[in-house]
Amino acid sequence: MNGPVPRGTSKSHFAKILRRGFNGLIWAVLAVHLYALALRVVFVPGTILMVQRAIAGETIRKDWTPLEDISPYLPRAVMGGEDSKFCEHRGIDFEAIEQALTDNAQGGRRRGGSTITQQTAKNVFLWNGGGYARKALEAWGALYINTVWGKRRTMEVYLNVAEWGDGIFGAEAAAQARFGKTAKDLTAREAALLAAVLPSPNKWKVNPAGPYVSGRASTLAQRAEVIRTSQYDHCLAP
Repeated sequence: MNGPVPRGTSKSHFAKILRRGFNGLIWAVLAVHLYALALRVVFVPGTILMVQRAIAGETIRKDWTPLEDISPYLPRAVMGGEDSKFCEHRGIDFEAIEQALTDNAQGGRRRGGSTITQQTAKNVFLWNGGGYARKALEAWGALYINTVWGKRRTMEVYLNVAEWGDGIFGAEAAAQARFGKTAKDLTAREAALLAAVLPSPNKWKVNPAGPYVSGRASTLAQRAEVIRTSQYDHCLAP
C-alpha cells in the first residue's frame, strides 16, 4: 500500500525540473550566440518571417549577394530612411529612442526608434510583433552583432534579409523583380524607391509607385546624397 510522498522528495523533484530548465535555457542562449558568431562569415540560410510567408503560400525569392555587389546607392538610401546615424552608434541609438518616446507621448504620428542593427537582429533571430520581451532580446542582439559582425557585415545581412513584399527578400531579388536588373546596377532613384517602401513592403508598391512612395523616394535620394558627400557611410568602406 502506497503511503504519502515525503515532502522532501517533492521538493527535490521540483528542484530537478528547475535545474534542467535552467540548463536548457543556458544551452539555448549559447547556441544562439554561436549561431550569430557563425553568421559573421556564413550567409543567413533563412529567417522566421521567410518560414511564415512560405507557410502562408508565398513563393520565397532570395539570392544572397555580397555588399560589394550591391549598388552603394541602396545602403545610403536605407540609412536615409531608417538610420542616418548607423555608422556612429553601437547598435542602439538612444537619442532616437528618446525622441520617439517624446513624440509618441505628445500624441503625434507614432514612430519607432529602431536602428538598422536592431532591425537586422529582429529579422535574423526573432519574430515580428511587439512586446517588451522581444524588444529586450532585439536590443541585446543588436549590441552583440554590432560587436561581433561590425557595421559592414551588419548592413550586408540587413540588405539580404529585408522583405520587399510578395515573398521577395534581399536586395538582389528585389532589384530583379522590380526593375529587371541586378542590385549592383540600381540607380539612385531605383534605390530610393526600394528604401521608401521598407517600412510597409506589403502595403506600398515600388512599381508603380504611388504619390506617397514617389515623394518619399525623392526625399530619401536627397538624404542619401548628403550621406555620401558628408561621408556618413564611412563605416561601409571595404
